[in-house]
Amino acid sequence: MMQHLHRGQLLIGQARFEQAIGELRLHLADEPNSSFAHALLGLCLVELKQYQEATAEAQQAVHLAPDFPFAHYALAKVWFDRRRFKEALAAIQEAVRLDPHDADYFAILSQIHFAESRWQAALEAADEGLAVDPEHSACTNLRAMSLVKLGRKAQAGATIDAALARNPENALTHANQGWTLLEQRQPVKAMEHFREALRLDPELEWARQGIVEAMKAKNVVYRAMLGYFLWMAKLPPRVQWGVIIGGYFGMQLLDGFGRNHPDLAPWLLPVKIAYLAFAIMTWVADPLFNLLLRLNRFGRLALSREQIVASNWFGGCVFLALASLGVYLATDDPAASWAAFAFGLLSLPVAVIFRCHRGRPRLLMSLYTLGMATLVLGGLAPLLFASLAPDARLPQVVLDAAVAVMNFCMQAFIWAAIGSLWLGNILAGSRPKY
Repeated sequence: MMQHLHRGQLLIGQARFEQAIGELRLHLADEPNSSFAHALLGLCLVELKQYQEATAEAQQAVHLAPDFPFAHYALAKVWFDRRRFKEALAAIQEAVRLDPHDADYFAILSQIHFAESRWQAALEAADEGLAVDPEHSACTNLRAMSLVKLGRKAQAGATIDAALARNPENALTHANQGWTLLEQRQPVKAMEHFREALRLDPELEWARQGIVEAMKAKNVVYRAMLGYFLWMAKLPPRVQWGVIIGGYFGMQLLDGFGRNHPDLAPWLLPVKIAYLAFAIMTWVADPLFNLLLRLNRFGRLALSREQIVASNWFGGCVFLALASLGVYLATDDPAASWAAFAFGLLSLPVAVIFRCHRGRPRLLMSLYTLGMATLVLGGLAPLLFASLAPDARLPQVVLDAAVAVMNFCMQAFIWAAIGSLWLGNILAGSRPKY
């Protein structure tokens, strides 16, 4: 009777979740009140992103045995994968209360705090797990990741070095060592650990992302941008918004100061240009350098399909902007002038689409960008017609309507472009729940 349960556990250990589900269902056909089997089934289903069924199974496990800590652990894991961190925290805290001697429970607790940018709490939970099991891999890695976010890089390095000494075949530890070295601006050494991580686990996305960042970090401009991105990632969301809003209002104050002191305006101009260039680079650095990375025979293999698609769309906007600029410089055509300006601005929201999480945030950003593209065409069409058919005789009412539509589209596009800067940041920071 227990053979299906044992076989299911074995298949879970081999990450063969679909087969494990079949075995667990056979066991539950004989033992429908097995809390352990329901919990395991919930863990398998969530790995296959069958969130509703996974939640139902984990909740059933808790219902059948409310004092069984593993059932609460399974429910916490399901809630965590669904990005419902409040519910996950409540579930894992109950598991820890029932059994404070399981390092796996503290690992999930640390993960939840880490996902919510509570770095100190994540570190404390990881340390509690290591007090139970000093060699626990997940707690060790979470401890190192938390230390990096807290700026304690030397301690993080020591933690990872000790973990690698104990288990040099752990892919996640190598990946974390790579990210720690990236924080220390050592992309070449970081690359070695990312490659080793992928050798040990070819499907480890954390390491693949690290390889891409390490390759781009060889460029001095991107290395500076990466330092900024990593620094911002350490800040709580509210503080990140404070930095963004503070920079914007700082520039407004600088503008006002320049108007009141015209003699200082020439000295302030380089500061404003540098800030504008930096602000633009925070948006376009990732797809821009991914585009450049595709010229590298190894780089193009490291990029994910999503990164390739993102760089294609961004590259298309940049190409159209540069081509239009070339036409304008050669012909002084106003249609080309508008196209160069519009496609250049359009590249900014295009760049942020793939920074948004899949689901509603990305869909909303895509629709907003599509609306902006429609405004570009609305402003371009009358200009193109005037350029291609300069001798056309049209009724005055038609000409007036065309000019009105063109002016509306141009003005609306400029305001939409300004709005996209704020909307993009909001949507990029939004994490959809499943």
